[in-house]
Amino acid sequence: MHAPPLDLSTTYPSHDTRGEAARIDAFAADGALDDGPPVYGRLGNPTVARFETALARLEGTDSAVAFASGMAALTAVLLVRLGAGLRHVVAVRPLYGCSDHLLTAGALGSEVTWVDPAGIADAVRPDTGLVMVESPANPTLAEVDLAAVAHACGSVPLLVDNTFATPVLQRPAESGARLVLHSATKYIGGHGDVLGGVVACDEAFARELRKVRFATGGVLHPLAGYLLLRGLSTLPVRVRAASATAAELVRRLAADPRVTRVHYPRIGGAMVAFEIAGDPHAVTAGGELITPAVSLGSVDSLIQHPASISHRVVAADDRRAAGVGDKLLRLSVGLEDVEDLWADLDRALGAGPGAAHAVSGTARPARTRPRSRTDAGTPPVPHRAGR
Repeated sequence: MHAPPLDLSTTYPSHDTRGEAARIDAFAADGALDDGPPVYGRLGNPTVARFETALARLEGTDSAVAFASGMAALTAVLLVRLGAGLRHVVAVRPLYGCSDHLLTAGALGSEVTWVDPAGIADAVRPDTGLVMVESPANPTLAEVDLAAVAHACGSVPLLVDNTFATPVLQRPAESGARLVLHSATKYIGGHGDVLGGVVACDEAFARELRKVRFATGGVLHPLAGYLLLRGLSTLPVRVRAASATAAELVRRLAADPRVTRVHYPRIGGAMVAFEIAGDPHAVTAGGELITPAVSLGSVDSLIQHPASISHRVVAADDRRAAGVGDKLLRLSVGLEDVEDLWADLDRALGAGPGAAHAVSGTARPARTRPRSRTDAGTPPVPHRAGR
């Protein structure tokens, strides 16, 4: 077919009730989906299933299970492990602020141990059900060696939040991750008009996730599934175009005396973080083209102050220890013209320290300095360096 159909039905005819009873019993027992007709929207939807299949292929996993949001997806993973009697989580900061809060608050009955990547193996206990990392991390873009982390996990499943990188730049399952999490709201949707989350994983774990999704109701709406599937068709083009613009903005920001440090991951991408000498709140409010808003991965550029918004729910000391300082700004680069974006950033940065030497599109070459701690030739330590 040229364009996939959109199936909005919440329920479907069940003429063979004995057969449907057997199918429901089978699903309750092992979470497996058969090839029969759909039954009810909370069990599954054909449009959502198409998106799940496409995402699993992109990430190189057996399956994928979609949810109403990224946080619903993470919650389902935790509930699966808690249901197996494994309440302990080992995690590396920084994570997205709400992910950090969910683990730290223990709202689901979990317990978390925060470590540097080198401390993962020592932190694993008999009741450890999950190791979680985010790379590149929100908001500092610090990276971890996923293969080394996966090795340190042993038999404990590794969950990698791959929201920032997308499968265009990185496929964590190839490095040993059992679970790959996406806030599909971001790059996968790509247009700032759909909420969703998805976990790419092996079929055995997917079956457990489906059972949790059915029980808790955190389903992805079919229209959202349709939009996310459409977003996948342009994902490589969008990510590569925005990444090229981001790399040029990084060059200019690194040469600007109003900017004290720039963070940009080795694998590239369209996310940039930078620290400034002046008032970060004035910068977020000072642009005209770049929207001051949370979220990321859209065709339009967004800027936000993590310490005030996305990571506000993280305790101040933990936030700062993870590299999320009060002068840090996070920029999600969209598809606008690079010169228009630079003109807007230059205007927003204003007459800060050294403004007389601010660079332009034809500025002097960037002064030599590492773009982030991970580019400085030293091993990345996200717990100390800062999503």
